[in-house]
Amino acid sequence: MARGRPGRCGRRGRCARGALAACAAWTAGWVLAAALLLRAQPGALPERCTDERSRRILAALCQDYRGGVLAGDLCADLCEAGRLLYRRCLHYQRGKKVLQADWRGRPVILKSKAEAFSSFRPPGLLEDPAGDGDQDVTEAELLLLVAGEVRSALGLELSNSSLGPLWPGPRGQHWRGQLASLWSLLQQEEFVLLSLLQGLSRHALPVLGSCGHFYAVEYLAAGSPRHSALFPLDGASRSQAQAISDMALSFLDLVSHFDNDFSHRLHLCDVKPENFAIRRDFTVVAIDVDMAFFEPKMREILEQNCTGDEDCNFFDCFSKCDLRVNKCGAQRVNSNLQVVCDKIFRHWFSSARTSPAISPRLRRQLRRAVQECADPGPAGSPPRATPVFWKLRRLLQATLRELRAAN
Repeated sequence: MARGRPGRCGRRGRCARGALAACAAWTAGWVLAAALLLRAQPGALPERCTDERSRRILAALCQDYRGGVLAGDLCADLCEAGRLLYRRCLHYQRGKKVLQADWRGRPVILKSKAEAFSSFRPPGLLEDPAGDGDQDVTEAELLLLVAGEVRSALGLELSNSSLGPLWPGPRGQHWRGQLASLWSLLQQEEFVLLSLLQGLSRHALPVLGSCGHFYAVEYLAAGSPRHSALFPLDGASRSQAQAISDMALSFLDLVSHFDNDFSHRLHLCDVKPENFAIRRDFTVVAIDVDMAFFEPKMREILEQNCTGDEDCNFFDCFSKCDLRVNKCGAQRVNSNLQVVCDKIFRHWFSSARTSPAISPRLRRQLRRAVQECADPGPAGSPPRATPVFWKLRRLLQATLRELRAAN
């Protein structure tokens, strides 16, 4: 090579500079991709769930309890008697803390929307530094304040008689702690919803009690795509095919119940196996209802600015964009039934998974009904829930009869 003639990299350092530039561009690209992912899905990168941190959270809760800052019917068992024992951390996601514990020998779940009690807005009547303002509030005034918090959380206007499950109890020595704790719970939509459904729905978890900003619900093993039947069937008293048919009928019952049995329809906007569980009798239970909304709140959520229909999709709840005013319609255009058929029933009743114990004719009918149910139909058409609902119910009952006869 002639003296002074540049090689492939040219003068010394040009290759290094090029490599650095390429590396910087690659890194910037990944940073941008991660930022876009987090913007689209704030919960895509959940916090690390550790026993050490979970124990610190509960220790801080008990410290506030001993200081009279907070109260609750589970605080003594958690902080003094040792009857509510931490077992493991299940997950931290979008700030929410979900822990498993044993309460007097039964497994329970402890939940809170935030880690620290101080993260929640206190009621205005506790802002009096003298500490007497809360004692002067009448029961009627307090009910009005509670009703306002429910309206903010769920979009519902409720009568005083409907607020019983949210009443803080008689005023006593720890009244300020009771009131502050109630206000922290009223700022958690799932707690408010489950409390109002208490005793009214076999498809929702009962609230077992609370301590400060944490509330306890029954522990049921969540579903998962890893299970061939989507839900654990260990120890089931019947075949998998029978269990699936029973669970499918219970899902239909859940859909009908949430659509028709309350003053407003309850919309499920995050339908996936992980948000449901089954009892021993194959009753389906919604175990995570953070994304469940009654009709007034659903309309408020959907009615947003848009430039196309994709801007009007709120998880599993869809609306249509009115391009004349660039606004999403307040009316949901798909239904709970359609989403259950798409996210749950398709997995069960595809040709590869349906039990051979079911006759070919019934398998075909069931597969077509699920397809009809999951298909949202022409753009803008309303959900055709009622006819396909009854068709699915009839076919599932016929499936159970065939399976029982085969056994």
